[in-house]
Amino acid sequence: MPDTASDDLNPREVLARYQRAMLDKSADDLADLYAFDAVHEFPFLFPGMPERYEGREEVRAGYRAAWDASPAQPQEIREVAVHENTDPEVIVVEQIVSGTVTTTGRPFSFPGLLVIRVRNSRIVHVRDYMDGFGVAHAMDRLTAVAASLSDRS
Repeated sequence: MPDTASDDLNPREVLARYQRAMLDKSADDLADLYAFDAVHEFPFLFPGMPERYEGREEVRAGYRAAWDASPAQPQEIREVAVHENTDPEVIVVEQIVSGTVTTTGRPFSFPGLLVIRVRNSRIVHVRDYMDGFGVAHAMDRLTAVAASLSDRS
């Protein structure tokens, strides 16, 4: 996809499409929101995820792999608060993603915070603060994650 957006989207509209892509687990729809050279960072330790994706295609490949491997099926994203600020390119959302773990039928609920910068209708930067250990716990992977962390030197 070219690096120019066909729609003139403001950050709130980009956020709505971002959340829809998450609910659909569509790495293509998500990545298509990003500028060619965008950066997506995970500032908190999130076992199994890199510290960052650099570029739209890394976002696409990374999310495709993560979502294809995950039994989590999100069903709702509840916005706790959306903060639009004096910088018109930036939107901050506190949200809770809820759904079901398909392998166990158990429900999950993960809090998170996204800081998204949108320029020319494309995401150019995301800081994605997510509860990685909460995700691991819901997927019954907390023991394995803890063991992998203790093996790090």
